[in-house]
Amino acid sequence: MATDKLQSYELMVIFTPVLAEDDFKAAQKKYTDFIKTNGGEIVHEDAWGLRSLAYPIAKKTTGLYVVIEFSAPTDLNAKLEIQMNRDENIMRHMVTSLDKHAQAYNLRKRSKHLTAENA
Repeated sequence: MATDKLQSYELMVIFTPVLAEDDFKAAQKKYTDFIKTNGGEIVHEDAWGLRSLAYPIAKKTTGLYVVIEFSAPTDLNAKLEIQMNRDENIMRHMVTSLDKHAQAYNLRKRSKHLTAENA
């Protein structure tokens, strides 16, 4: 029962702050490749880098953040969840389903950011 309709999602991942820059990039690529391999499409990827956490996680007060907006079949999330739970470099992760309003907001935000950079 494969569905042709892709649902839009946003994935936020907080990686452990001890990762080197190359390891952080490799970890991001691992999950974008995983999404693509399993029938998803990457809409936008935004690496926020090192940020303070609201509360300590495993005695760490900072984390490496990345946000990935993607479209994928709904069954991809369960597979993605398993992969992320197995990854010891991930401190927290959250997948959010995006409705059309959230997608429009993200698009406006990206467009505004791009025009600000080009100005």
